[in-house]
Amino acid sequence: MNEPVQHHFAAPGGALCWFEWGSAGNHPTVLLLHATGFHSRCWDATIKALPSDWHYIALDLRGHGRSYRPESLSDWLAAADDVAAFVQTMLNDSVFAIGHSMGGYIAARTAVLVPEKIAGLLLVDPVMMTPGTYAVEPGNLAGKPTDHPVARRRNAWESTEQMTAHFANREPYSHWLPEVLADYCRYGLVPAESGDGLELACPPVLEASAYMGSWRNNPYGWVGEIKCPTTVLRARNAERAGPMDFSISPTAPDLATHISGATDIHWNEVSHFIPMEEPERLARLVGQLVPSS
Repeated sequence: MNEPVQHHFAAPGGALCWFEWGSAGNHPTVLLLHATGFHSRCWDATIKALPSDWHYIALDLRGHGRSYRPESLSDWLAAADDVAAFVQTMLNDSVFAIGHSMGGYIAARTAVLVPEKIAGLLLVDPVMMTPGTYAVEPGNLAGKPTDHPVARRRNAWESTEQMTAHFANREPYSHWLPEVLADYCRYGLVPAESGDGLELACPPVLEASAYMGSWRNNPYGWVGEIKCPTTVLRARNAERAGPMDFSISPTAPDLATHISGATDIHWNEVSHFIPMEEPERLARLVGQLVPSS
């Protein structure tokens, strides 16, 4: 698999960065959307395990990677509007869309906004929680993003190697494949605005605003409008210790029943970070779901 080509797209809110492997043609096009606080290159290990002659597009969602930074990421529907504009403008044919976590929510919403462009969906442990969850906002997700614990993440780094070493033996990163952690760090840092060293491409306060928005973006008013073949892949089930406990799936166990004809798959032995822990297994599933031509 060759290195991807970096592009930019002028979305309504600002410039989106996207990476492209291969080119459109007689082979499937796969669109990949990442999780909160991540970036497009976290999909590298999954893409490497997929057929080399397919066409892959991975987007940096607003506020992430090398895309533009809005003031807040709490409005997930607005992030989906960006993706829908990209798909509508840049892609001639329909695509198979894969979204992880928040990216799963956005992929699902995109399938509603531009149904003619999304031929199929794989929602990888999407943050689409039980309906009752959206009725009451958890106390620790109220207030300002600056008060959220994620806002206190370390943001200053000397090098990608320093960041990789720092996280290698810490939860949940210690369960990730080393090459995925390396990609997360390598492409998750940008030159610091101060001019000294590196900083996170998704600033901690912006990341915090996205987590706080998760309880304000109820999907059940529109998720039933999805028409394309859809697979919901869920991770380990158990009682979550809190809204930031991603050892356990945040996905509603019955989410697939809210989408016409959707298939539910449950990998109970893995955490929420499926693309980081099991990229080759995930690639095998994608190979089964995506039409070969």
